Amino acid sequence: MPHDHSDHDHPHALLPPEPALRVKALETLLTRKGLVDPAALDAIIDTYENKIGPRNGAHVVARAWTDPAFRAALIADATPLVADLGYYGRQGEHLVVVENTPEVHNMVVCTLCSCYPWPLLGIPPGWYKSDAYRARAVRAPRAVLADFGVTLNEGTAVRVWDSTAEVRYLVLPLRPEGTDGWSEEALMDLVTRDSMIGTGVVTVPE
Repeated sequence: MPHDHSDHDHPHALLPPEPALRVKALETLLTRKGLVDPAALDAIIDTYENKIGPRNGAHVVARAWTDPAFRAALIADATPLVADLGYYGRQGEHLVVVENTPEVHNMVVCTLCSCYPWPLLGIPPGWYKSDAYRARAVRAPRAVLADFGVTLNEGTAVRVWDSTAEVRYLVLPLRPEGTDGWSEEALMDLVTRDSMIGTGVVTVPE
């Protein structure tokens, strides 16, 4: 559900900082004990970063930009549609797509932990899991967007969606001007992970 940007205090905010450091320490310990094969771990990470990753989400976005019927169905009920494209599985069971418009810019956060649509976006970035982002995205979304280099028009509202264990969100960013007639593949190259979280916008390189 979207937030009204009022203050929210969650007990999960007391979790220790720097999750990447905790993960690295755990990986080192398990490797030393012979419980983890570093090569196998690297292969898993590569899969999520490059195969089960943002390219999948970019495919969905580009299809929505070029196919009005697909876009309407995606916004109405995204989960079965993306499953038909082969994007399903753990942390992708119930997906909701929220569309950016000139009037509304959507941004996604998980205020309790780091719920994230892995089948479409891959592994969540470190900043998405940080206490700072989880707190500030709700309380000061425009300031967070400014930190990412995104400045919206005064008349554009910001709507923040809180992912949960039951529902995960994908932002359908605005299609940039000057891309009429572009192929789906070319459009996919423009779509970034951050634009599908809402902390970025899609632009055409100069």
